[in-house]
Amino acid sequence: MEIQKVGVLGAGAMGTGIANLAAMHGFEVVLCDLHEEAVQKSISRMERFMDKSVTRGKMTEEEKAQTLQRIQQTTNMEDFQDVDLVIEAVLEDLDLKKSVFQQLDAIVPESALLTTNTSSMSITEIATATKNPSRVAGLHFFNPAQIMKLVEVIRGLETSDETITSLKQFAERVKKEHVEVKKDVPGFIVNRVMIPHFIESIRLLEEGVASAEDIDKAVKFGLNYPMGPFELQDFAGVDIGYHVMEYFKEEFNDARFAAPLLLKQMIRAGHHGRKAGVGFYDYREEDK
Repeated sequence: MEIQKVGVLGAGAMGTGIANLAAMHGFEVVLCDLHEEAVQKSISRMERFMDKSVTRGKMTEEEKAQTLQRIQQTTNMEDFQDVDLVIEAVLEDLDLKKSVFQQLDAIVPESALLTTNTSSMSITEIATATKNPSRVAGLHFFNPAQIMKLVEVIRGLETSDETITSLKQFAERVKKEHVEVKKDVPGFIVNRVMIPHFIESIRLLEEGVASAEDIDKAVKFGLNYPMGPFELQDFAGVDIGYHVMEYFKEEFNDARFAAPLLLKQMIRAGHHGRKAGVGFYDYREEDK
């Protein structure tokens, strides 16, 4: 099927980026969040992002205005009744996602595709909340979605070939490189590789082998990564990495994925990264 209109559910960082990306590439977008304030903040973040693009000569003021005109703002999921594709970007809570997909299944056209931006959770289980699991898949963008080049297209157990083909075509239309995850496993490709990398880095810090700064420096200059493991965890959210580790440990029944004690203590203290002002690094003076 040809996708023309996209519904994005959730106006947080990921939903904002995905909605902005789709609108910039000519799609009509319906951006929905339970809270009107969240929607307005999302639009403001898009404007700031595009202002920088205008300053750098990557888009014009007219293109910015046209992009914003393509975005319908709403707090009512019923406004998804004529979309061709929904991309869910709510909190990483499996029960919440299943509840959302059950509601979406009753609202969107039978031909519409239902996707989740989850970074780790089971597509197959989320799809059980719908009457037609063949139209459900994972569409995992990376933050910030406007810039990061990759999207993982993930099959659930019953996802159809037609669904996967349409999603790959959509990814190409928004100028992303796509990879197909053929089996529904926790963490898919990127997080399956990244989470052990985080765990070992935290263990090195716990054991006093090196400082967070030097571990980040070693990874950036030794492996040529753009960000070190602690910089990346602080940027993405220390709490998100922790929850993924716990999910991996339970799903794989493997203690290798257990969160290190240092990370647990940080979660207890509310040191969730840049968004909290403190994570592996302290941003409070910088933010002032």
